[in-house]
Amino acid sequence: MVINRHFSSYTIVVLLILSSSLFAQTSTNELNAFWIEAERQVREGDFEAYSNSFHADAILVNGLSKNSIPIKEALDDWEKGFEDTRQSQMEASVEFHFSETLLGTSSAYQKGIFHYTSEYIGQSPVSVFIHFEVLLTKSNGIWKILMEYQKDYATKEDWNSLE
Repeated sequence: MVINRHFSSYTIVVLLILSSSLFAQTSTNELNAFWIEAERQVREGDFEAYSNSFHADAILVNGLSKNSIPIKEALDDWEKGFEDTRQSQMEASVEFHFSETLLGTSSAYQKGIFHYTSEYIGQSPVSVFIHFEVLLTKSNGIWKILMEYQKDYATKEDWNSLE
């Protein structure tokens, strides 16, 4: 009887560890897919999809300009670039590298660097690396950004260190 209890306890612990690992892997895969989709949205100028990747009450904290604004205001500022990209007047791309990810059942924190490049026809490309942090929430199986904190400029060396 004692052996069976120990065996049962051991089995429960192993199952808990395995289910935790599966949850983390699933959530990590979902977040990776979220960022791959964001890259597509920027590249194709899909403003509607990009806007929908943010929670309605999301906030942009901008460490570069030292302010905090509702994401709606930031999206209003970014919309022209998306439209220009969609109409092939500009090429745009973004990539993400992360140094830290903390997952909960319906929330996530990520820290990393994004690399954004834009190039209007006939002009030189403009490229920037930005240290950033995000808080995301998951509702009805969909991840959305609650807060994006664009902290400071990063260097190409910083970027390469996260590969």
